[in-house]
Amino acid sequence: MTAMDITIHTTVLPHTDPDASLVFYRDVLGFEVRSDVGSGAMRWITVGPANQPETCILLSPPAVDPGITEGERRTLTEMMAKGTYGWILLATPDLDTTFATVQANDVEVVQEPVDQPYGIRDCAFRDPAGNLIRIRQS
Repeated sequence: MTAMDITIHTTVLPHTDPDASLVFYRDVLGFEVRSDVGSGAMRWITVGPANQPETCILLSPPAVDPGITEGERRTLTEMMAKGTYGWILLATPDLDTTFATVQANDVEVVQEPVDQPYGIRDCAFRDPAGNLIRIRQS
């Protein structure tokens, strides 16, 4: 088998309020805005760490695919409201300082920094859409 050279370019997280999501990812997490397309609730915002220009998070309106049924839209909306739909795992060399900085911005803390039994130290927050943002010590 030939080895392939594949990288992660973009991952998608839903948003329910593009302006609140923009503030969270840009101002709280410090990501740069790569693009902001659309208007109103129908905005697609691409953000990412300044030192990783090839890696992006696309903040997207949920359930905009015309192939999704109304029942599926309701399910997605319910899952987002409970915070069980989208999540991402980030890493930082200084977890305690990152946690303190994020927490100071009045976000929902899910878990304070803790040493996990499986060998990592991490914490967790929710973004404005309810997505789980886990941050681990790198």
